[in-house]
Amino acid sequence: MDNSLPSTKEFENSIPFWHDPAKRAIVYQLATLAVVSLIGYYLFSNTVTNLHRQSIATGFHFLEKEASFEIGESLIRYSAASNYARALLVGILNTIKVAFVGIVLTILLGTFVGISRLSSNWLVSRLAAAYIEFFQDIPILLQLIFWYAVFYDSLPAPRNALEPLPGMFLCNRGLAFGIPEPHPAYGYIAIAFLIGCTGVYFLRKWARKRQDRTGLAFPVFSTGSAVLLGFPLITWLVFGAPTAMDMPRLTGFNFTGGINVSPEFTALLLGLVLYTAAFVAEIVRAGIQAVSKGQTEAAMSLGLKPWQTLNLVILPQSLRIIVPPLTSQMLNLTKNSSLAVAIGFPDFVSVANTTINQTGQAIEGVALIMVVYLIFSLVTSAFMNWYNKKIALIER
Repeated sequence: MDNSLPSTKEFENSIPFWHDPAKRAIVYQLATLAVVSLIGYYLFSNTVTNLHRQSIATGFHFLEKEASFEIGESLIRYSAASNYARALLVGILNTIKVAFVGIVLTILLGTFVGISRLSSNWLVSRLAAAYIEFFQDIPILLQLIFWYAVFYDSLPAPRNALEPLPGMFLCNRGLAFGIPEPHPAYGYIAIAFLIGCTGVYFLRKWARKRQDRTGLAFPVFSTGSAVLLGFPLITWLVFGAPTAMDMPRLTGFNFTGGINVSPEFTALLLGLVLYTAAFVAEIVRAGIQAVSKGQTEAAMSLGLKPWQTLNLVILPQSLRIIVPPLTSQMLNLTKNSSLAVAIGFPDFVSVANTTINQTGQAIEGVALIMVVYLIFSLVTSAFMNWYNKKIALIER
């Protein structure tokens, strides 16, 4: 008589199919996927049928047609004779410009306010708290409209523009100031600056290894600053030190030449930064407070100054707590930039709405908006996740 126990594999094979949780889960997932696919196919085919019945064209062929509308602010060449694809590209680049500059300024301002919130100075701490409460409690749309009204209604017309600095003019059409005229030297200056950045990166790595090995600190900041400024300066001198400027000139009812920062862009950027920085400040404050007080006491016992303690001990540890919720705020800022349509800034949503109104391709237009903002969110999230992994503690 064989009294041996069945093996694990034989035991698993003897379990009835519907009593195996793993197999049931696979069946449920496949069934759910099939149902969702069928519903999606039904909605898609039904939509296409209804559009054809109403003689409404489908597809993205309209992107090749002439746009026939102007865009007031563009990073690339654009005119009303350009096609819709280029018009949408202008909107995408404008959104990227607002999001990138806004994220950088938000992190800087939010970090400053968050640290100020923990200041031992009562006045500084109260002012930071008041800033946070004030801007968090006012809807972002109202803030955008307020700042736009401030710039558009309170500033003079171009003929009576303010001149805070020579060659800089401030009016209700924006801020106009001069820029260097195109010259081959500036391309080489940019290359020299990139070479300097690369050199500073390797210098910093070498200085850390040297300090770990010998205990001697190397003046990375002063040396790096000299490299970053010196390389471009030498390149500028070698190519003849060009100084010609393209200055703004009053022509008719507005300024031409130089660079003009529109009130719409300024109001949008200011509203987004002030609003989002209030939430970032609370994240920074919570991250700093999450670091054990023993870390601060240990740093003080070693003779570190308060700013050294914050920069070398507290902030590096708090970043591991700050970065995950900070990602959500960066995504919120990018998506909130779509409110630019309320104040007339030609972001992607604004240009897409104009395209939809002129072509009647509502489904395709909304689909493009969804895809573009999905890509923005995925790219931002991927970068922040990469940075979060980079600063994570490596356990042995």
